[in-house]
Amino acid sequence: MGKRLLVLIALAAVGAEVAMACTNLIVGKKASADGSVICTYNCDGFGFAGSLFHTPAGRHAPGELIAIHGWGPVHEGQYVDQVDYTYNVVGFMNERQVTIVESTFDGRLELQNREGLLDYFSLMRLALQRSATAREAIAWMGTLVEEYGYNSTGESITVCDPNEAWIMEMIGKGPGRKGAVWVALRIPDDCISAHANLSRIRQFPQEKKRSYKSISSNNYKHINRPEVECVYAADVITFAREMGFFSGKDEEFSFRDAYCPIDFENVRYADARVWSFFRHHRSDMDQYLPYINGEFDRCDALPLWVKPDKPLSLRDVMADMRDHYEGTPLDMTADMTAGPWQMPIRPLPMHYKTTDGVDLFRERPIATQQSGFSMVCQMRSWKRDDVGGITWFNCDDADMVAYVPLYCCITQVPDCFRPENNPRSEFSFESAFWMNNWVANMIYPRYSLMIGDLRKAQRELEDYYIADQDSVLKAVDRLTSQERRDYLNRKSIEYADRMMQRWDRLAKHLIVKYNDQVVKRENEDGTFQRWGYDTPGYGQSFIDAIPAATGTRYRLKEVIERQER
Repeated sequence: MGKRLLVLIALAAVGAEVAMACTNLIVGKKASADGSVICTYNCDGFGFAGSLFHTPAGRHAPGELIAIHGWGPVHEGQYVDQVDYTYNVVGFMNERQVTIVESTFDGRLELQNREGLLDYFSLMRLALQRSATAREAIAWMGTLVEEYGYNSTGESITVCDPNEAWIMEMIGKGPGRKGAVWVALRIPDDCISAHANLSRIRQFPQEKKRSYKSISSNNYKHINRPEVECVYAADVITFAREMGFFSGKDEEFSFRDAYCPIDFENVRYADARVWSFFRHHRSDMDQYLPYINGEFDRCDALPLWVKPDKPLSLRDVMADMRDHYEGTPLDMTADMTAGPWQMPIRPLPMHYKTTDGVDLFRERPIATQQSGFSMVCQMRSWKRDDVGGITWFNCDDADMVAYVPLYCCITQVPDCFRPENNPRSEFSFESAFWMNNWVANMIYPRYSLMIGDLRKAQRELEDYYIADQDSVLKAVDRLTSQERRDYLNRKSIEYADRMMQRWDRLAKHLIVKYNDQVVKRENEDGTFQRWGYDTPGYGQSFIDAIPAATGTRYRLKEVIERQER
């Protein structure tokens, strides 16, 4: 390779099965209660243990290369040119508070090009290392796929910084075609948006000057003009025409309809999550129930974004990540499939049959047991970058964890979140993923009976973390840049350690309190009475369903009468 230095960086920290079913919620800075831009990520996929990766900042010599080790095809000996400077990246936020998260919509599978070098995860990681703003990140992703090729299926990508939130959708061009077609739209500051495994962009503003080709062209300067709120690949429409996906007028073109046609299943399993999020914050969302129910002749789309009835707090968004459609017609706690204790999760598969051949399906909510990790990313324009960007993070199901604040400048990942401490096939008390799963899997089968104990611990931790932010902000005001980084490293580690200790106590409390299907009585100080216990039995709705399912088998009076005859 001559004088070039090979920089071997594994960009993929999780496996191919990871991000097949994720959720992103997005809040503009005027739609949030404190002026933060907020975006979220439930990274869902069975079979992987979530963790937090870190890439340090660095200056690089001319000719340096990055070896690509994604989860797509093996590309031994293939590299991407390095840039002069790369930013510190923790998880999915860099030191400039730029955040990139995603959900996979697949779309037209024939457009996947397995010869392309970059999978979506590698693409996001490279953009985070190179970008000081969301606009730069979009420009880099467009450039990189054009130069090196794209090998993933369709992706919806959230791109945020302390001032703006964007949604970008991308899909390949099929075997033998190197690049990708894509559209990116800026979300209005006073609105919220979301995506969850279904393409969301339909029609968009079309001006040829807003299309974008490469980072070295004049279009790169154009994307940085503040009035520009839509950019897209130059051939996004012409390619659809060429492939026979679209034949109407340009102004009628819909990215979703061309590249990810809808059906009942992808709407119910995907856009229903978006609808539920919107419904929490907008009072008129039930008008879209026909769409969620597959009645596309009545309604065939949700809005890409909505203005909420009132601004969202950080705690609101955390609660949204824990949603199971409670209080809606899709409520997962409200029928017999929830079992005796209103369990809001369901096992796979998504489809199943009765013994007489009736096809059934299950709902798919925002919060789900197969999450590898969950995060709420908060970006604040009025704070220094090092303390302004916080990733509220934990491993496993968002409903069952406490979000831990980690600052975007940190260079030490807390031990419990490090990849080497979160093995997928071996339990470890040092692993946040396994500690959270230990607790969650005790609670799932008896959810309504036990969830109160978890909520108490969850609130205790998150209340402490949020209240402590004022003291953190005061402390960093007196420190130099390096002192701030050292301090925020220590605080992030302290926060994670506190969570692990509290969850260890919670797990031990649960196994004692609920041992053998009874509930031990507690004293006022939290200790257990020696002999006192309660017998909670089944929930009333489940009891009411028993006679219809079992006939006279458990009808005590009738059994006694039969014995007496």
